[in-house]
Amino acid sequence: MNVFERAWCRAFQTALRIALPFLPYRRPLTLDGIGALPSLLRRYGAKRVLLVTDKGIRSRGISEPLERLLEREGIFCAVYDGTVANPTAENVAEALRIYRENGCQAIIGLGGGSSMDCAKATGARVARPRTLLGKMEGILRVRRRLPPLIAIPTTAGTGSETTLAAVITDAETRHKYAINDFPLIPRAAVLDPELTKTLPPFITATTGLDALTHAVEAYIGRSTTRETRRDALEAVRLIFENLDRAVERGSDMDARRNMLRAAFLAGSAFSKSYVGYVHAVAHSLGGKYNTPHGLANAVLLPGILESYGETVHPKLARLAEAAGVARGTEAESARAFIAAIRGKLARYGIAGRLPEIRAEDVPALARKAAHEANPLYPVPVLMDARELEKFYYMVMEDRAHGRVHTGGAA
Repeated sequence: MNVFERAWCRAFQTALRIALPFLPYRRPLTLDGIGALPSLLRRYGAKRVLLVTDKGIRSRGISEPLERLLEREGIFCAVYDGTVANPTAENVAEALRIYRENGCQAIIGLGGGSSMDCAKATGARVARPRTLLGKMEGILRVRRRLPPLIAIPTTAGTGSETTLAAVITDAETRHKYAINDFPLIPRAAVLDPELTKTLPPFITATTGLDALTHAVEAYIGRSTTRETRRDALEAVRLIFENLDRAVERGSDMDARRNMLRAAFLAGSAFSKSYVGYVHAVAHSLGGKYNTPHGLANAVLLPGILESYGETVHPKLARLAEAAGVARGTEAESARAFIAAIRGKLARYGIAGRLPEIRAEDVPALARKAAHEANPLYPVPVLMDARELEKFYYMVMEDRAHGRVHTGGAA
């Protein structure tokens, strides 16, 4: 990155960091189960709600208790279950149509990050009916109050139940973009471990590592606050103490509950302190290849942390202490923390490569990642698109020999 781009990025990030204490961040009200939702909806004056979820959630009967509860309480519930992984603008348009046709007054997002992001984006379109989603890309472009929005995560990973972001994919261009504004923060979040107990081990692992990535990138960035540092450290501690148990024994409700708490804290941390290049690269892969976001983050995280070098050793050492893996000097503890992440990948059967990546796509993918990250993300070390290309090659499979590709452009 040239000196002028670097100066612009750091100036932008400094201004944002100075503004942090004055911005209207808030935490959602947290509920332990769905039982309190009817009274909460009545408090909002909502008698007709839209439930945004996906077909997998409905087919497994996970949404049924909520739908029955609302019916018993006399609250009409329209359902949109067409959300896909990496939700598209078309998903949002379909959900918006159902919201309008049924005269809904509130929105519930039930599922993983995709359903919650779709619910948020639908609320944004309700608030700004004449503005296309693509025009809301970036920061502070919604600027209007959404209808009451309640998030119910069924995975412990995305933290979308507490964040101000929604990530949407353009179905035609496969460009994946983030909408960031304070009205997108849900009014309430239901953190019920029973809703996560049927998650398969691999999904439990990748979503948990997604939460870890949120906490780590928030902590090592240059726009932290005392609160976000505290939340990130606590999230890392909870993940290292509970993720193995949740993966190995899915019915362990204490581990599931603690992972939901970790995801919530990590989400709160990165809402203020933002993420970094792991997320920017992962988003480009999700847009192009539909790579699951948690998986992409998990595979990319250790290598990108290593690439930052000594700059992040002090902060990684403190994360290592929270994780219980600290060793000797700061540099040794930093390396131990990265090794511990790689150890989790190995235990969970997560390969260190993403074979869908094609060398000819890398320059365009890197440009998208750079566009997302710079100047917004307060990363420890700034990189331009050309410098970001190495992270794609780092995890790309050498198709000729079945190895991870480690070189430059093919």
